[in-house]
Amino acid sequence: MSDLILFWHRRDLRLSDNLGLAAARDRSAKVVGVFCLDPALLNNDAVAPARVTYLIGCLTALQQRYQAAGSQLLILKGTPENQIPELAQALSAQAVYWNWDVEPYAQERDQKVREALKNYGIGVHQTWDQLLHGPGEVRTNAGDPYTVYTPFWRNWIDRPKAAPAPTPQGFTSLSTDEQQAAPGVIDLPSVSDLGFEWTNPLPLAPGEQAAHEQLATFCEDDRAIAEYAEQRNFPGHPGTSLLSAALKFGAIGIRTVWAAADTAYSRCRSDETRNSVKTWQQELAWREFYQHVMYFFPQLADGPYREPLKDFPWINNPDHFQAWCEGKTGYPIVDAAMRQLNQTGWMHNRCRMIVASFLTKDLIVDWRWGEKYFLQKLFDGDLSANNGGWQWSASSGMDPKPLRIFNPASQAQKFDPEADYIRQWLPELKDLETADLITGAISAENRDRCGYPAPIVNHKERQALFKEKYTAQKAAAR
Repeated sequence: MSDLILFWHRRDLRLSDNLGLAAARDRSAKVVGVFCLDPALLNNDAVAPARVTYLIGCLTALQQRYQAAGSQLLILKGTPENQIPELAQALSAQAVYWNWDVEPYAQERDQKVREALKNYGIGVHQTWDQLLHGPGEVRTNAGDPYTVYTPFWRNWIDRPKAAPAPTPQGFTSLSTDEQQAAPGVIDLPSVSDLGFEWTNPLPLAPGEQAAHEQLATFCEDDRAIAEYAEQRNFPGHPGTSLLSAALKFGAIGIRTVWAAADTAYSRCRSDETRNSVKTWQQELAWREFYQHVMYFFPQLADGPYREPLKDFPWINNPDHFQAWCEGKTGYPIVDAAMRQLNQTGWMHNRCRMIVASFLTKDLIVDWRWGEKYFLQKLFDGDLSANNGGWQWSASSGMDPKPLRIFNPASQAQKFDPEADYIRQWLPELKDLETADLITGAISAENRDRCGYPAPIVNHKERQALFKEKYTAQKAAAR
């Protein structure tokens, strides 16, 4: 009889290309999946209903995958350091396997689970799975973790990338008696059972199959990925991969994604298409960079990296923040992006930079307010990527040229020149002239007629004010 191994799923909601799961199956055929609905993650004030909806959809698909493979995915609800060891002990599991995570809470939680399992005499095995290169593998010549992306990329891209892990086959399930003896196991709850509601379509369907299909759509026909460098910045054009949520929850393995990009690169017949594929690979490296720095600098989860921003005199006008949240700032490109976020649970990356710059540099509101709001809305919300993006936009993060200020009008003119994106999300403005929409120079008469607000701040004035505050803070920090 095979030893029972529990595999604790967290950010790896799939069977294929799962390093920890493959290692567990190599040890025993009797591998049972476990997922614990953690109140610490579900009951805080930075949880997006769209993200919970995607999570439950992925778990539904994963249960079906386990059943088809001959095993099962058990669902628990409660504190992992209690639920996981109690289940393992009751079932006489020989070991619990799981894949590491970089986030500070996950590190603390996993340590508690490890200690509890060891007290029961149950083995623990952990593996880096969500990254092509785990923290510590990519360091400076001095042996330090990188704090700047470009040298990190140069080192990271030169390292060989692992092939996708094989999909485990031939599982053995729990017996009927074992299933009845398993403590704390519940039926998978619905989104509403957990206290959330999300009725709009998700930008990407949940689950492993949907993620693989989306990757194929993006990479295998060589059109989307071949035009990525040119099209990725235009929010009105479907030029991105839409795989961010699948990577955040691990509905697809990063080695599978890299292999698809590598294959697409090998098929390129021009420098232009090779540059497009490379540009997407650089975005995957950005994802890894932000996870590495979160691992080595966990204080980033709570505050700025750069000294001048640690005690920055933010204005923090609550009315301005609320107008930004609702997409009522009077700046069309900003408002269109915020409405896309509120209605779909997703926002185009170019627009994430635009609205983040506007909140921090025009409204002079603390970036942490915006970071939290994004996590309350995004279906792909990820602590490392979200924090890294917001700190980049706020001039507080790991950036050798930190003081960047986006002009909303210039951004709209460059990346939404026909105002297609603005018209899509601000339908009340759809009949106005394109020039008015992309410059924001809408007459008071047209604003009144359309029910659209006047700009809540003057960009030029606020840009000067932010620079003044930033210069003063930088001088004071010396």
